[in-house]
Amino acid sequence: MIDTPEPNAMGAPLPRVDGIEKVTGRATFTADVRAENLAWAKTLRSPHPHARIVRIDTTQAAAVAGVYAVLTGEDVAGLRFGRRVVDIPLLADGVVRFVGEQVAAVVAVDEEVADRALALIEIDYELLPAVFDAAEAMRPSAPLLHPGMRSYQGIVPSDDAPSNVSDVHVWGQGDIDAGFREAEVVVENTFVLPVVHQLYMESHACQASVGEQGRLHIWANNKTPYNAKWQVAAALGIEPDDVLVHPVTIGGDFGGKGSPMNMALCCFLARKTGRPVRMVFDYGEELLASNPRHSAVVWMRTGARRDGSIVAQEAIAVFNGGAYAGFKPRSFLVGAAAAGGPYRIPHTRITAHTVYTNRVPCGHMRGPGEAQTMFALESQLDMLAAELGMDPAQLRRHNAVREGDATALGHVYQDVRAVETLDAALDASDYGTVVPDPQPGMRYGRGVAFADRPPGGGEANAEVEFLADGTVLVSTPVFEQGSGTYTLLTQVVMETLGVGADQVRLQVVDTDRVRWDSGVGANRVARIASQAAFNAAVEARTRLFELAEQAWGWEQPAIELHNAMLTRTGSGEARPWPELIAPGVTSAYASANVDESGPAHITSFTAQVAEVVVDIETGQVTLLRLTSAHDVGRIINPLGHQGQINGGAVMGIGYGMLEELPIVGGYVTSLSMAEVKMPNIADLPELRTVLVEGDIGVGPYQIKSIGEAANGPVPAAIANAIANAVGVRIKELPLTAERVLAAIRASSVSPNPNTIPR
Repeated sequence: MIDTPEPNAMGAPLPRVDGIEKVTGRATFTADVRAENLAWAKTLRSPHPHARIVRIDTTQAAAVAGVYAVLTGEDVAGLRFGRRVVDIPLLADGVVRFVGEQVAAVVAVDEEVADRALALIEIDYELLPAVFDAAEAMRPSAPLLHPGMRSYQGIVPSDDAPSNVSDVHVWGQGDIDAGFREAEVVVENTFVLPVVHQLYMESHACQASVGEQGRLHIWANNKTPYNAKWQVAAALGIEPDDVLVHPVTIGGDFGGKGSPMNMALCCFLARKTGRPVRMVFDYGEELLASNPRHSAVVWMRTGARRDGSIVAQEAIAVFNGGAYAGFKPRSFLVGAAAAGGPYRIPHTRITAHTVYTNRVPCGHMRGPGEAQTMFALESQLDMLAAELGMDPAQLRRHNAVREGDATALGHVYQDVRAVETLDAALDASDYGTVVPDPQPGMRYGRGVAFADRPPGGGEANAEVEFLADGTVLVSTPVFEQGSGTYTLLTQVVMETLGVGADQVRLQVVDTDRVRWDSGVGANRVARIASQAAFNAAVEARTRLFELAEQAWGWEQPAIELHNAMLTRTGSGEARPWPELIAPGVTSAYASANVDESGPAHITSFTAQVAEVVVDIETGQVTLLRLTSAHDVGRIINPLGHQGQINGGAVMGIGYGMLEELPIVGGYVTSLSMAEVKMPNIADLPELRTVLVEGDIGVGPYQIKSIGEAANGPVPAAIANAIANAVGVRIKELPLTAERVLAAIRASSVSPNPNTIPR
């Protein structure tokens, strides 16, 4: 009875089930939640990167008509929050550690009054020595930013000496020294990666109120509400059951909406004033003080034999974590392990340092840590290929893992289609053909990059209920961030039960509904939430059949479900199942829990080929085409699947060619989306996708993850294409025209001497 019926939904391009509400403006975002006697809270932020707070005078601010409360760090002393490392004070704890740190909060009748009051707060600072570069911060002589670091919950310091290094993590296998002794060719390089912001459209927002018996009610655009619930409770010293997080629509994420941000502070202010309190960042605050992607410096050394076999790989990544570590789900960036890549390398050592500095605290963006190390590795392999006199694609093909092989980190995966995926990208992009330069002064180039993306584990839940009106209600605790999860779950239930789209309704439930849910992130939702929905649907169907057996005397093995009818095989008798869901009869429902916290045995491979034209007189790079090949399992919704690929590719293009959050002396110098560059439609090339389909994946529908796969290799593919075009290697992102031109001028490429001064 648990066999699924003939497919009727799997693989169908079903439109987004939440699309109409969003495009018509009916979707409820955090800032849309209505409440009586609503107050607004705003915060005063530090103008200094590192300073001691000597004096705060809030007298004038508190006297402003319409102000309900003014708080400083003394009012919330000792209260800290964080996702894993609990080191972020609700308000500065006597010391400010970055420009934009919150020093005081005002709660007022509206935003305008709150802003007027903030301007009246008087603060005297004693400036302290600051450090902005992570390598400098690692020196023993650097100013110590967190003397009490070892007392922070979740911290994993490297040794007993006081340091700004908040975490050191090492991956590897074999004997790295022996590997380099075996190597006949060794390539060593250093790569520099910038800090970039996720640039979601909706800024961070939170609304909190105090309900009966002092229970906190929260509405916030947070994609991991169960994590947030526990983090807020821990910060305020209360029980998690005293916190209820309500679902709202989330307006974009890309990794940035997993942190509780101001949720604990907003709750504290609601308790302090006895009013519902709303806090909404303006975009200046987003760019100044939220949780962007870490900048990094990656040193890499690779050893190979003359035949191209890589025998040793060593990488040291230094991530600039900014002033606090609490925005990361772990104390380290898991993706730094991507410095090993999907290759057979017997001797590896990858070391990742995360370092405190006086800059904006960093968090997560798609592919945390791996976007940085993938660029280094896939650029490094092209340079190794040049030393060996090999084609870069052939070098990758020669070293890519096959079925049964261990990766550079010793992982062995099932259904390994690395070579097939690489070959698919090469074939689709006509990699082997010779393309002439389009015109004098313009050079054509082609570059390849290759990666795999293992998914993360977690827990998911779903509930499926047959209703008397003939519909099926699917309940999920997932607060999705725009990735199409609700459509995916709808299709899983449609397929499992054999019902139509018009029969399935979906509701998002609050954090009282289940004990725990991992939320969105780490490529987990499609794999794990789909299993939960399937299990719940199967169990609900079983209960419905039990009701039919009890009420009608039908034997369960002879019952089939199709749309609104139950059919008794053999006799052909059919009756509407809503007849079973009557007053006094328990409706059929089920909940399911899937726990995949163990190691993943399935990975997804991505190969990308970038084609560029470089103007050697200006350094301008035009990306002509990006070909992406992905090995995939069964695709639930081809529209959503392709949307994830295209979206990831565009993010990779932005990271590779345009984006950087400029920070000078600790100050973010671009504080609006009008100044921070990101790709728009005019910047996009032809996006070509080829899918390498297979029969092995995760769960009953054999799913493989796609969410973060497409963005990682893109910057390296573009850099490799530029090097192929003009013979210069850019080892720092973004790949701007200015940077490319400087490299051309320093190289042997011969531009027109009449137009470019040398």
